[in-house]
Amino acid sequence: MQASRIDGKAAAEAVLRQAKAAGDKLRETSGVQPGLAVVIVGEDPASQVYVANKGRTAEACGFHSVTHRLPADVPQDELLALIDRLNADPAIHGILQQLPLPKGLDADAVIARIHPDKDVDGLTLVNAGRLASGLVNDAFVPCTPAGCMVLLRQVLGEDLSGKRAVVIGRSNLVGKPMAQLLLLANATVTVAHSRTKDLPALCREADILVAAIGRPRFLKGDSVKPGAVVIDVGINRIDAPEKGEGKTRLVGDVDFDEAAARASALTPVPGGVGPMTIAMLMANTVASAYRAAGEERPRF
Repeated sequence: MQASRIDGKAAAEAVLRQAKAAGDKLRETSGVQPGLAVVIVGEDPASQVYVANKGRTAEACGFHSVTHRLPADVPQDELLALIDRLNADPAIHGILQQLPLPKGLDADAVIARIHPDKDVDGLTLVNAGRLASGLVNDAFVPCTPAGCMVLLRQVLGEDLSGKRAVVIGRSNLVGKPMAQLLLLANATVTVAHSRTKDLPALCREADILVAAIGRPRFLKGDSVKPGAVVIDVGINRIDAPEKGEGKTRLVGDVDFDEAAARASALTPVPGGVGPMTIAMLMANTVASAYRAAGEERPRF
């Protein structure tokens, strides 16, 4: 068996086309232009790249896009005051605080300050509670697990009844919301983590295997049930001496070559889950703009 690659780039482009079309329609019918504000603190190189990509994508979708860049030593109250101004700005429908924050800043307090209706990253307690309660149509779902579900449904369809799913990772950003989304799709879900005993044996029971642990090539082929669908959320940078001295490359949490020999379908790294994260951020922003205009939010 040789697994098919799940093309996250193509799926993301399709979502972005839908988001742009929905935004254009809202602007034509109500005069409301979706607006996204991204806040970045400090000079972390990876964060700078992510923020630039989000800004370019928002502009390509026809959104009102603003980026607030603050120094690493910005006082907490000044950052919170900026969030308050964005909450009150009717031209802004989505607020994204780029993480991680520099030491000395309380990320939980900053996220909590974002109004739930502008929390397009889906990280506030209100949106987490809505999702945990099954009110997914009222919640903003974190972008990465939302994107994972789009990819899974392309392969397996809408109803995952009877499927056994194992999610490796229990973060608030990916693991927990991923498990909740799978439950809502009627899968039988197990959440595993660093203290799970005999993890490979547990993984071999999974029809759907989601890896989100941040450890390069951690899952080998013997962890994959023949015919399983594998979603690799990991993005890890490793040395790549074959490319030259000091060069690096990206790999996932799954050993792709080994897993591909057993899985029916899996996501590559790069080109799998990564592109979907930004696409779903745009989808959430459009949905927020529709809600602000009193219109029924589109589904992606």
